[in-house]
Amino acid sequence: MILTDTHTHLYYETDSTKRAQLIQRCTENNIGRLFLPNVEASSVPMVFSLTDEFPDICYPMLGLHPCNVKADWENELTIIQKASALKKIVAVGEIGIDLYWDKTTLPQQIEAFKTQIAWAKALKLPIVIHCRDAFNEVFEVLQAEQGDDLRGIFHCFTGTLEQAQQVISLGFYLGIGGVVTYKNAGLDKVVSQIDLNRIVLETDSPYLTPVPHRGKPNESSYLIYIAQKVADLHQMDIEAVADITTANSKHIFGV
Repeated sequence: MILTDTHTHLYYETDSTKRAQLIQRCTENNIGRLFLPNVEASSVPMVFSLTDEFPDICYPMLGLHPCNVKADWENELTIIQKASALKKIVAVGEIGIDLYWDKTTLPQQIEAFKTQIAWAKALKLPIVIHCRDAFNEVFEVLQAEQGDDLRGIFHCFTGTLEQAQQVISLGFYLGIGGVVTYKNAGLDKVVSQIDLNRIVLETDSPYLTPVPHRGKPNESSYLIYIAQKVADLHQMDIEAVADITTANSKHIFGV
């Protein structure tokens, strides 16, 4: 059984001993593939450091997170794009729109989102979308940009069944994380009605820790709890969930 964490910020742990322990716990829990999304220029070396150290398990993705879209976002993105020429990346992300923290930057966020979609298309890579309190805005951009050259993951999906179906209608996959284990979140009812062929698993560590470790820092080894919850919802073995979701990740990322 091989589980795939399609979205983890494991590189935030800079202590080499602790980092090795995080990777070891992943191995012990059959998490054999970790995809690392960038957030801004300063974290590029952190992502590459981890992928260089563990090339058989870690894969880099680069992008400018919407919360980091400031006045100088174009310069920031240029730095990130230049870095992508140094090593092979498997996706552009995480990118998108976030209106939870700052609504005033919406025009810039949309422009940055569209610019990075164009970049992904040019590189023939998938995108990994961050969307918080901005589903309609993100979906409007995706509708305008849709085509055979646009694909990817709607990271940390926590929306309604109708929104899930809208995402799937554009050919995207739903990234399901720890929220599916939260008793009152309602995501479990949505996931139970979604074909597993449109789902990938993720932790978003160190955030959104699943039950039974909720309230503590998240880590990729906890993906096992998310996978088990999805398996329970679909009344199937966790091995089958691992097989399907890992196959989905290979289809998206090409690795």
